[in-house]
Amino acid sequence: MIEKILPISGESLPMSPRLQIMEGSPPENSVPCQWKLEGVTSHERYTSRQEKDQLAAIQPPLGRPEATCAALIPIRKNAQWWTMTQDERQAIFTTQSKHTSIGLKYLPAVARRLYHCRDLAEPQPFDFLTWFEFAPSERDSFDRLLSELRSRPEWSFVERETDIRLVRSSA
Repeated sequence: MIEKILPISGESLPMSPRLQIMEGSPPENSVPCQWKLEGVTSHERYTSRQEKDQLAAIQPPLGRPEATCAALIPIRKNAQWWTMTQDERQAIFTTQSKHTSIGLKYLPAVARRLYHCRDLAEPQPFDFLTWFEFAPSERDSFDRLLSELRSRPEWSFVERETDIRLVRSSA
């Protein structure tokens, strides 16, 4: 169930009562919806081997019974970000923003999965979809994680971001 949708920057998404997550291709006879976001999992583009190993050692799985709270955060970065070379983006992500090291501080309380949208044949309204899950007792910790990430140089390239907060329904 969607609790709230907060526009962080740029145009927001309209409120919807619930969210359905589907793996694979959507069925041909899809149910009408307020909005549809699509993404694919991909390789880690801005993570070193050491960081990947650290994350794998403590990253909890999605779907833990106690993680009844979730957030879906779609993000689109601006043209300036995408005109930079891979190593320029890597330097901002790793050296200036320290994105992964910030995330490591909040594990294993927060589980996440990143979906890439730019790689799809059909243009998408966002570049990334990040799905987070956490226990209700970790809400403040999750909010600190977001605040810390949003205060870094990397976020100056974000032109559209929406924060969608959810609670797993018992049904």
